[in-house]
Amino acid sequence: MDPRITVITLGVADVARARAFYRDGLGWKTAPGSSDDVVFFDLNGLVLALFGHHALAEDAKIEIKGAGAAAPGASTFRGMSIAHNCSSKAAVDTAMADAKRAGATIVKDAEDVFWGGYSGYFKDPDGHLWEVAWNPHW
Repeated sequence: MDPRITVITLGVADVARARAFYRDGLGWKTAPGSSDDVVFFDLNGLVLALFGHHALAEDAKIEIKGAGAAAPGASTFRGMSIAHNCSSKAAVDTAMADAKRAGATIVKDAEDVFWGGYSGYFKDPDGHLWEVAWNPHW
């Protein structure tokens, strides 16, 4: 298998709400093939897809159990984050402010971090964790 990721699909509680967050709130443009059931965003060579939480589980033939089944995104840490890297500390602050204005929950304000960069975290309306960072080593 080639070491490549082409699509990241987020299971969301409400596709229309998630579309509005990323498209209207963050200003991302939807990609061809988007519909009421699935939304695609071209991220310069990587595609972010938004698909209903239950529909995604059904497509993967995974049974949803427990309290999280009724309220996707209401659970605690999912064990992963998606990162958006910026060209400067100021760009990190701007991106974090844009996310907050769009309806994101700020989990950690941007700050200088142990590895020499600057980063903060937010959660989208479904609880997906995003890191916004500036890495001086890249």
